Amino acid sequence: MMQVPMGAEAVPDSRGLNLWRADPMLERLAGLYLPPDLLAHLRPHLDRLGALAGGRLDELAAIADRNPPVLHSRDRRGADRQQIEYHPAYREMERLAFGDYGLAALSHRAGVLGWPAPMPPSAKYLVTYLLVQAEFGLCCPVSMTDSLTRTLRRFGDPVLVARYLPALTSQDLDALHQGAMFMTEQGAGSDIAATAVMAAPRADGSWALTGDKWFCSNPDAGLAMVLARREGTGPGLAGVSLFLLPRVLPDGSDNAYRILRLKPKLGTRSMASGEIRLEGATAYLVGDPEAGFRQMADMVNNSRLSNGMRAAGLMRRAMTEALYVAHRRRAFGQRLVDMPLMRRQLTKMLLPMEQARSLMFQAAEALRRADLGEEGAYPLLRILTPLLKFRACRDARRVTGDAMEVRGGCGYIEEWPDARLLRDAHLGSIWEGTSNIVALDVLRAAKREAALPVLRRHVLGLLGNGAALPEAPEALDRALALAERAQADPALARQAASALYHLTSAAAMAWEATRLEDAGRLELARLVLRHRVMPRDPLAAEAAPVPEALLPDPGA
Repeated sequence: MMQVPMGAEAVPDSRGLNLWRADPMLERLAGLYLPPDLLAHLRPHLDRLGALAGGRLDELAAIADRNPPVLHSRDRRGADRQQIEYHPAYREMERLAFGDYGLAALSHRAGVLGWPAPMPPSAKYLVTYLLVQAEFGLCCPVSMTDSLTRTLRRFGDPVLVARYLPALTSQDLDALHQGAMFMTEQGAGSDIAATAVMAAPRADGSWALTGDKWFCSNPDAGLAMVLARREGTGPGLAGVSLFLLPRVLPDGSDNAYRILRLKPKLGTRSMASGEIRLEGATAYLVGDPEAGFRQMADMVNNSRLSNGMRAAGLMRRAMTEALYVAHRRRAFGQRLVDMPLMRRQLTKMLLPMEQARSLMFQAAEALRRADLGEEGAYPLLRILTPLLKFRACRDARRVTGDAMEVRGGCGYIEEWPDARLLRDAHLGSIWEGTSNIVALDVLRAAKREAALPVLRRHVLGLLGNGAALPEAPEALDRALALAERAQADPALARQAASALYHLTSAAAMAWEATRLEDAGRLELARLVLRHRVMPRDPLAAEAAPVPEALLPDPGA
């Protein structure tokens, strides 16, 4: 019989916690954004996934993190092999994400999880939000497959769509074509106009791509969207087109590109990221040849929304761990959660976590409405997406770090989830646009899509009669004026984006609180305004106690 060492019982361990049941607010929020029959259908699936995320899936994620992919460039005879070897733990997670839960397919076709129609974005992000709390790296290929499918369906030739859509939405891993996005070059990161990879037309209508791509996640994916400059065009965006690059050609032969190496990364270690050399690789033009950047932006923006969701999920897992520890760890004769300074620290973590998931649901609903062609929905989506990606991904770095501190020394040890959460969180504010690039995209959406008046109407609609947050309407107009000023002075972009994010998320939380009749959630909305938006004296003492109801025990 195994003996528990003296003192071990004082170290709280949440392993085996059902992350769906540990977060009852998530189900209540889902009830506001999903049709009742769909949520009822999903509940048993979410309950199973919650148990996996706090148990087996979490264990697999830790194993895959310690055993990153390995590139085998040649076989033992010296022939090109170009094969990436993944640990069995990663393969098992793929079966759960792409197979059992069909996360890359459920918004594109009927039948996933037994539902008779494609599911709305809120359902997709709800399920993935649970999975990402255990495994962040795999959610990148999941998101890129989903986003590539969306972009191909919107802009691709019907022949291409018919050829590849079944494989992109398959839940059979042997038939599945995962997706990727090869955009970054050494001299062209976010500066797409500097793209140097060349595309030459062929007589059969295909194109030959030549050049190097510098950062390619999921490099052995079955299909990738690639930006390349058409041969004979001058500098600038007009010469950059979007191409679909298959890993295997229709005749069964390998395409002409090589994976040069895999990147040794700080985080997302389970998932491969590499460098690609295109050697006359066969690719197919997607959509208008002079609209390559705009079409790729559709994929990037969809992936940015997913990125914000993933940041929200990381914060929720970090918060769950911190609350679990705080309710069980005792020091100086008290539980940590009973100590005023700890309660204050936990509340400061809770605010950005709740803001992110409210805006996640708001953006997902805007995506649903935009896809239906509803008036004003697309401009709203275009500004909510970079707002979420910009602020939530930055907040995730701080929240995961503070959660590590709640666990103390154990949080710094790789045996616990905190270190992996922290490492993974740092990638969110880099890939698919750094913080500066995404803050500037808020201004771009404001200018090109006239999104600021649309956002104003949306936020005022959430506020209703304004009684819940009486200071918000005036603060909103000041934030919108700041965003207008930032058009002439882009150095204000981050300040303006943060202000709009805080006001929009506070309004969303107040709207949710009103419908849920939840005084605690309304208090959180007020705290967002008080601490993130309204001017206040930094030396003023705030002695008001943090309500215990805002810091529930996830293991109760």
